Amino acid sequence: MPQVDDHLGPADPEKRRQADQAYDALESMIATLQLKPGAAIVEAELISQTGLGRTPVREALMRLVSCGLIVQQARRGLQVSEIRLAEHLDLIEARRVLERLIASMAARRATPPQRQDLLACAQTMLSSAEAGDLHGYMHADQALDRIIHAACRNPAAAAAVVPMAIQCRRFWYAYQHQGDLLRGAQLHLDLAQAIAAAQAEAAQSAADALMDYLRGFAQAVID
Repeated sequence: MPQVDDHLGPADPEKRRQADQAYDALESMIATLQLKPGAAIVEAELISQTGLGRTPVREALMRLVSCGLIVQQARRGLQVSEIRLAEHLDLIEARRVLERLIASMAARRATPPQRQDLLACAQTMLSSAEAGDLHGYMHADQALDRIIHAACRNPAAAAAVVPMAIQCRRFWYAYQHQGDLLRGAQLHLDLAQAIAAAQAEAAQSAADALMDYLRGFAQAVID
């Protein structure tokens, strides 16, 4: 059944693709603090920066509102949400449960091309970390998440974990001077290798190890 917009009829695949591009671009801008916490959203500027039209940018903004990364403030319009240190450890523990589920399902359900793509993304993260290329690392991390979420074939779990993953990515970027880029890359590679090998239990353990790393990093920042 084709996707239907309440006002526009059957969804245009090209418009849908542009909306996804806008979402990815804005998510990256938030995660890498190009759009800083508390910053006002100026739609015209985002249209100019992304090179995309008003409709896909607006759709992306609404998706980000539903994720909690952008908030609606009375009389002040849309703003980028703040980073809440006190709540971050709770977020990681909630994310841990979902990541274990997603990793095990991806290990069981991923297609051969997805398994290859996972390994390629994780290797890119590692090579970017070795080169000190933070932009390349973050881009590959975003791509790796997207492939794992598709591979698990559980849209509900993926939709629930995406906002948490973006919040963790933004938190990490904000305090990157306290993180170990190579360690993070290796843990992502361990996860990708377990999924690629169809080892569900190993994938769960790798997901736990990654959450342990993120928790330890966050605890060091908070302390």
